[in-house]
Amino acid sequence: MSIGIRSLVSQWTVVVPLVAVVALVLSWGRSLPGFAVALVALCLAGAVLAAVHHAEVVAHRVGEPFGSLVLAVAVTVIEVALIVTLMIDGGDKTASLARDTVFAAVMITCNGILGLCLLVGAVRSRVAVFNAEGTGTALATVATLATLTLVIPTFTTSKPGPEFSPAQLGFAAVASLVLYGLFVAVQTVRHRDYFLPVTQAGDVREEDSHAPLPTRSATVLSLVMLVVALIAVVGDAKAVSPTIESGVESAGLPQAVVGVVIALLVLLPETLAAVRAARRERVQTSLNLALGSAIASIGLTIPAIALATIWLSGPLVLGLGAIHMVLLALTVVVGALTVAPGRATLLQGGVHLGIFAAFVFLALSP
Repeated sequence: MSIGIRSLVSQWTVVVPLVAVVALVLSWGRSLPGFAVALVALCLAGAVLAAVHHAEVVAHRVGEPFGSLVLAVAVTVIEVALIVTLMIDGGDKTASLARDTVFAAVMITCNGILGLCLLVGAVRSRVAVFNAEGTGTALATVATLATLTLVIPTFTTSKPGPEFSPAQLGFAAVASLVLYGLFVAVQTVRHRDYFLPVTQAGDVREEDSHAPLPTRSATVLSLVMLVVALIAVVGDAKAVSPTIESGVESAGLPQAVVGVVIALLVLLPETLAAVRAARRERVQTSLNLALGSAIASIGLTIPAIALATIWLSGPLVLGLGAIHMVLLALTVVVGALTVAPGRATLLQGGVHLGIFAAFVFLALSP
């Protein structure tokens, strides 16, 4: 074992995800008492912090925008597994879980994470600077995917209710995959420079010369531990989800709150990673994480759910209600005005956080 691997193994960022996986195995499919739920929640928090660390190791090795893409795709793949698992266990009452979770992910990433990162970046540098071409492309992709998969089902007439017919669902799934693949190709190959961090003058920022690249073996281990940590995050979130569901029900809150809580838990690693990037004056990396996660959340989740309907029984409700469509439209319009100049102040960050606060409040009190 090399020195790099020995030093990495000795760190808590390797031990904690393994402990969290053990907690997942011991708690899977069981009704947990209060103290056990608290322990699993602690493991969940530790796994989130470890995931952020390993994602940053991988990102530093492969560079931007590949590093942001690794975390976005990894989290989304695990999120899909969580949604499908809960839908299989929940029956008809989870018919709108996919819609609620995906929409919550869009609002969290495009308003919560984006607004927080702009706020942090503007506090440090007075003005948060990013690449308008790349960020605008990502926002346009989010808007298109969200409209195709979450808005149009409300107005189709082939099936009663806000649902797609099988043919319409198949079209939406294929279109989502194609758009996601096209975005990844543009981000990583065709116009990679559009998604690189920039200086206050608008020039591409050089990589930190004082931070040596991790070794290949350390990077591979971090990649493996990233996957382990994300599995632990989602698995432990599922273990505590019955407590969340019972708490939501006893509090008289809407069932959609469960989807919001799930999305918040799953997106914690990306939130922390994005804020840390903004603190290092790499706002573009933060926006890559935020908007890339929104694109992956729709572009991968909807096709996976469409495939899962082959064996899932019950309806699949995807169409948004009027309030959520208004919030989505407001997010797209405000987002376009924010990214167009390539520079943002505290005000833009505060506006996006205001929209996110409205989403959370209306989820609790529709």
